[in-house]
Amino acid sequence: MIRKVAVFGATGSIGTSALDVIARHPDRLRASVLAAGSNVAALVALCVTHRPDHAVIADAALLDALASALRDASLDTTPHAGMPALDALARDAAACDTVVAAIVGAAGLDSTLAALRAGKRVLLANKESLVLAGALMMQAAHDAGATIVPIDSEHNAIHQCLPADGDCSGVARIILTASGGPFRGRSRLSLADVTPAQAVAHPKWSMGPKISVDSATLMNKGLELIEAHHLFAMPVERLDVLVHPQSLVHSFVEFIDGSTLAQLGLPDMRTALAVGLGYPDRIASGVTGLDLLQHGRLDFEAPDTDAFPCLALARGALAAGGTAPALLNAANEVAVSAFLQGHLRFLAIPTLVEHVLGTLPAAHAASLAVLRDADARARHVATQAIETGAVH
Repeated sequence: MIRKVAVFGATGSIGTSALDVIARHPDRLRASVLAAGSNVAALVALCVTHRPDHAVIADAALLDALASALRDASLDTTPHAGMPALDALARDAAACDTVVAAIVGAAGLDSTLAALRAGKRVLLANKESLVLAGALMMQAAHDAGATIVPIDSEHNAIHQCLPADGDCSGVARIILTASGGPFRGRSRLSLADVTPAQAVAHPKWSMGPKISVDSATLMNKGLELIEAHHLFAMPVERLDVLVHPQSLVHSFVEFIDGSTLAQLGLPDMRTALAVGLGYPDRIASGVTGLDLLQHGRLDFEAPDTDAFPCLALARGALAAGGTAPALLNAANEVAVSAFLQGHLRFLAIPTLVEHVLGTLPAAHAASLAVLRDADARARHVATQAIETGAVH
C-alpha cells in the first residue's frame, strides 16, 4: 500500500527535504497534501512536480490566487486556505495517513494535534508544539494510537538508539549534541554587535531563519531538552547536552549497564525523514554514508551557558513545569522575530526571555486553553518590553 503523506510547511527546508525523499519512493510514498504559509508561487511549483490531491495556503486571503494558479497549471489539485482547512485535512483519513509537521512556531500546534487525535503517523519537526503543550500532545497520541517519529536530528537519533518497544527502564541518561552554532567559542562580550545575517549563517545545517537564530543562542538545544522530556518520558536531571562541532554524532543514549549508543551520520535532514517515512523499514534517503577517515576527528565540549544563557533558561523552565515552557517559547519567538527585524540586539534575546519568565509566574497547565492564554500573555509582555525599551 502506498503511504499518503501530508507535508505541512512544504516550502521550507524540512518540507523540501521530505519531498525529496518521497519522490525517491513512488512505489511506497506519495505526497497527497501540500501546505504552505503565504508563498502561492512556491506552493504551486511543488504541486506541478508532486501532483497532490490537496494544496493549502495558510493565509485565507490567498485562496483565489491559489485556485487561479492551480487552474493555470492545469492541475486537478483541490485548493484550500486557512488554518481550519489544514486541521480538517490533518484529520481526514482519505486525505493522508502520515503528516510531516514542519510548520514553524506555535502556529503548527493545532494541525499537529488534529493529526495525533486522528491516530495518524506524525513526523514531528515542529518543536514548539511539544514545548508549548507536550503533555497534552503525548496524551493525545496515546489515546488515539498515533505514532510520533521525531524528525529533529537529535531526537531521531535517540529514537533509533532506544529499544523498539519504547521501554526506557534501562536508560540512565540521554545526551543531546549541539553544534555550538556560528558563535561557538566566542565570549558573551564579543556577541554584542552580532547581526541577523551572521546569526543565520549556520556552519553545518541548512535551516530557516528562526531555527538558525535559536541554534546561535543555544535556545534550540534548550527547546530540544523539553522535547526529549516529553518524547521519552525522561526527567530533567537525566537529560544532558554536549557541544559537538562536527555535527556527525547526533545524540547519545547511556544505559544503566554502562553501554552508550550513538547515532552518526552526515548533517542532512533527509536521513531522519527517511527513518520516519519508512519506519520500521529502512529506505534510501539520498544521503551518502559517513566516511570517518575523511572527517578525521570527533570533538566534544561542555556548553558555555555564560555566553549562551538560553540553554539554562530552558532547563529552568522545564524544571519549573506547568506553563513555564510555554512562556519561554512564546517570549523567544517574539525575541527572535524582533532580532531578525533589527528591533532587538542579539544579546537581548535571552534578556527578554528572562524578563517574561520573571514577570509571569508559572501556573498549572491544566488545559490547552490555559497554555494558549500563557502563550498570549507572554507575547504581550515581551512585545511591551521591546516597545517601551525596557529590553532593547
